[in-house]
Amino acid sequence: MEGKIKRLFKARKVQKGKKPVFKRTDSHKYKRLDSNWRRPRGLRGKQRRHYKAKGALAQVGYGSPVAVKGLHPSGYAEVLVFTVGQLDVVNAAEEAVRISGKVGGRKKSIIQAKASELGIKILNPLRSE
Repeated sequence: MEGKIKRLFKARKVQKGKKPVFKRTDSHKYKRLDSNWRRPRGLRGKQRRHYKAKGALAQVGYGSPVAVKGLHPSGYAEVLVFTVGQLDVVNAAEEAVRISGKVGGRKKSIIQAKASELGIKILNPLRSE
């Protein structure tokens, strides 16, 4: 990786460390509400009106730098693979492979052998003992 990209990965790591956990308003009060983020829309809502104690709102400033957004920390873009045939369309220079968890051991070893033959990085390889 070049210097600029490495710097952006470090910046992303620092930025994500400072990012608060965005929770849905009143999710701690009611069992029926999940804690996953929903924008507060109430007219008198304290969280929408930016009261500090009510939690932060998800905003643009919390995002990752565009150049490294969605990339794996190794610098590759992830591609989920289910079959051996899907390895043919993977660009080894820019993309790395993650073998699906639904793939069995025998098929996973075949995919891993083909990937090493093509020079493709695997993000979740089989354990070698």
